[in-house]
Amino acid sequence: MKSVFIVFNQSNTERMEYILDLLSIRGFTWWENVQGRGTNDGEPRQGTHTWPEMNSAVMTVVSDDLVQALLEKVKVLDAQNPEVGVKAFVWNIEQVV
Repeated sequence: MKSVFIVFNQSNTERMEYILDLLSIRGFTWWENVQGRGTNDGEPRQGTHTWPEMNSAVMTVVSDDLVQALLEKVKVLDAQNPEVGVKAFVWNIEQVV
């Protein structure tokens, strides 16, 4: 099993929900109003007067065979509007209780 953590501009909220539903990913944890800045050239998302936009984040634990499909959907979403930004991170899950 793998955990996939996705950070995205809140303008992509409906698209991210659609991706999860499309891939039948039922279990996830969602955070709203996540602050941050992209690694290379991303603008800050801080909810301030200067940087008013905000991010959200979602984390899901899925089977190994579902990871690639999810990452491909995230990549397509990012390509549609790269200046808005979306990033996915994957790591192994050792145990679930």
